[in-house]
Amino acid sequence: MNAEQRFRALAAEKIMVFDGGYGTSIQGYGLTEADYRGSLDLAKDQKGNNDLLCLTRPDVIGAIHAAYVAAGADMIETNTFSSTRVALADYGCEHLVREINLAAARLAREATDAATARDGRARFVAGSIGPTNKTLSISPDVNDPAFREIDYDTLKQHYREQCDALIEGGVDFLLVETCFDTLNAKAAGLAAKEAEEAAGRPVPVMMSFTITDMSGRNLSGHTINAFWYSLRHLKPLTIGVNCAFGADLLRPYLTELARAADALILAYPNAGLPNELGQYDELPERTAELIREWVDEGLVNMVGGCCGTTPAHIGAVAKAVAGHAPRVLPEVPVVTRLAGLEPMTMAA
Repeated sequence: MNAEQRFRALAAEKIMVFDGGYGTSIQGYGLTEADYRGSLDLAKDQKGNNDLLCLTRPDVIGAIHAAYVAAGADMIETNTFSSTRVALADYGCEHLVREINLAAARLAREATDAATARDGRARFVAGSIGPTNKTLSISPDVNDPAFREIDYDTLKQHYREQCDALIEGGVDFLLVETCFDTLNAKAAGLAAKEAEEAAGRPVPVMMSFTITDMSGRNLSGHTINAFWYSLRHLKPLTIGVNCAFGADLLRPYLTELARAADALILAYPNAGLPNELGQYDELPERTAELIREWVDEGLVNMVGGCCGTTPAHIGAVAKAVAGHAPRVLPEVPVVTRLAGLEPMTMAA
């Protein structure tokens, strides 16, 4: 069986466990700018360029991967949330896109393969593809609504460069996550499908929406089901939601998606809302308790954590969902489904 077949077989039997945040764990190492920079000759300050650590401090990233695997994660993601040419430009690292993504994929692959060799349990690697720091749907200039900092074809090209390197590095899936702009997500999704075809092996795409306010919409104004309708033609392995809020505030939107989507659902919330210092105070047991409510209501097939979560959170979540049945995919009638900012169906 290939990775997708193995994943689907396991997801039919149990709630799968995803990993947690990387920023919080990286901060715990107290790294200096010199740690980030390593021996690389770079003009700009590199502190905070977490993806670069795949090259300069692979021991740190490898240790975080290993900690999530040890906590019970069935899938870990690569440390490549910002590893596109357009995002790395902030640090003057555009020329390192391929190198960073290759290194990141191999680090994640090594961690999962080593664990599987020890206990025989299947584990998976998802290539993390973030939304970038640009938006295709909204002008950053209030005086010029038509202005865009980047165009669709250019952004898709940047995503394709990242996808190609992640696949070459050995990922099983491509995770387009924290999608605040649905058009960005469409560009990333198409780039992922093109990269999969070029690679000549199955590398399914996974898509994850993020909510930007209590109206339940992303930054480009789409509701969660409008997002799903806009992207379901990509036939993603999973659809879901991450970041934004804690598990309690995500629950109503997740409920809506669970009823509409005939795909597996992956949801990974923040550890609650940040405090006034931008830190996350929600304890692992509380995160696990809230996610367990999702499981009891049959809303999810895979769960994990985003900002503020740690291996301790994922360990608590893994224990909370163990032995519980996964969401059963609904039988969705065949109708025409369209989406502007809101979803719309047209029955025969």
